[in-house]
Amino acid sequence: MRGSHQSKIAVVDDDVRILESLQDLLESAGHSVCSFSSAQSLLEDDVLPEIDCLIADIGMPLINGFELHRLARDVRPDLPIIFITARPEAATQKRAAAQGHQGFFRKPFDGPALLAAVKHALLASSQGK
Repeated sequence: MRGSHQSKIAVVDDDVRILESLQDLLESAGHSVCSFSSAQSLLEDDVLPEIDCLIADIGMPLINGFELHRLARDVRPDLPIIFITARPEAATQKRAAAQGHQGFFRKPFDGPALLAAVKHALLASSQGK
């Protein structure tokens, strides 16, 4: 992002190890991170207006990543989203592509590639404003 603005990234995953890993990775790249163990907790926190990018696991109980993406877009149509998943099915990636995203990563994912996707998403989002 521009100037002294520190990008705020929300990460949603029901696996606490992934949350901790992503928080460490993103903070090491200079981002501010808010982590949530469920889509419900993100939505209840009302953080959507404040974040610059959303990283969401697809395979979560109750509200999955696709549903979270739909709900987030109702509030923030311009919010960049990056999907992560442990599911190897090609259909999952096709569905993610159909919904529109700035990245799709299968676990375990490559940290530098994920950071590059976040940087690209933030840049595209800032140019679109």
